[in-house]
Amino acid sequence: MKHLNMTKMAAVALIAAALLLGFYALVLSRRPAPVAPVAKAVVPAASFPVVVATHLLPAGAAIASGDLRVVMLPVRPSGAFSDTSLVARRVPLSDIGANVPVLEAQLSSGFAEQVAPGERAVAIHVDDASAVGNRVRPGNFVDVFFTLKRDAGGIGPNAEITRSQTRLLLSRVRVLAFGGTASGAGNPSQFGVGARTAVLAVPIADVDRLALADSAGHVLLALRNPRDEDVIDPNERTAPQRAVRASVGTTNGVAETASMQAAAGISLRELSGGVEPARAPARVHVERAYAGPSIEVIRGGRAQTLSD
Repeated sequence: MKHLNMTKMAAVALIAAALLLGFYALVLSRRPAPVAPVAKAVVPAASFPVVVATHLLPAGAAIASGDLRVVMLPVRPSGAFSDTSLVARRVPLSDIGANVPVLEAQLSSGFAEQVAPGERAVAIHVDDASAVGNRVRPGNFVDVFFTLKRDAGGIGPNAEITRSQTRLLLSRVRVLAFGGTASGAGNPSQFGVGARTAVLAVPIADVDRLALADSAGHVLLALRNPRDEDVIDPNERTAPQRAVRASVGTTNGVAETASMQAAAGISLRELSGGVEPARAPARVHVERAYAGPSIEVIRGGRAQTLSD
């Protein structure tokens, strides 16, 4: 009997051990497999191409391509360039040190770079009618006509403008800006809207003439084909009014072009078909010599003048 009890206890112990092993196996089967550690990727530091000066760039001297190089920097300064071609031929406003990034604010404006040597950018007044219905665009070529009205005092020795006239002042002038739109900028749909000024590239010798025409008369822009090479004879710029009008057809043996004829101009009297009136001969004032005091003596009905 005692032996039977020992057998039962051993059987219960084995069953309990089996249950424990089964429970342990179940727990192990539900535990997630260990994840192998993942090596963190090394992110390289960001770098940007930036144009820097290879040596000191003095103010006022045009920059050459050899004065620049591109380096990689961890930051991109505001206004920096990434291509040397965008900086070459620009002019620094102040000295730029060696290995220093070249910035837009340190260079002359791009608008000034559009003005060729020997030219000046000049703004004139325009309106819808004088600017081809606001169809002028930056980069176009125009002819500049101007109209002068006769002085209110009419013809007189002190009148600067003795007759109303219109003529060609400048030919094939390049437009730099129109209204608020400069060359290479702006929304095409907004070109010329509300334009009141046009900026032209004018030779230095003609700036004063254009300024006087704009202030004393009315300026008109005539749009022209860029392939049209007909321009005013340089000699006609200094003497636009010729003694013989375009009806002669030649000037100094050279065939007169359309621009030369336009530079001669036309007066209001010529346009209306009238004839220039002949001027009255100038009155000559003759001063009499002073003969001194005289006395008239009457004797017997005869008058006699006695003088000193």
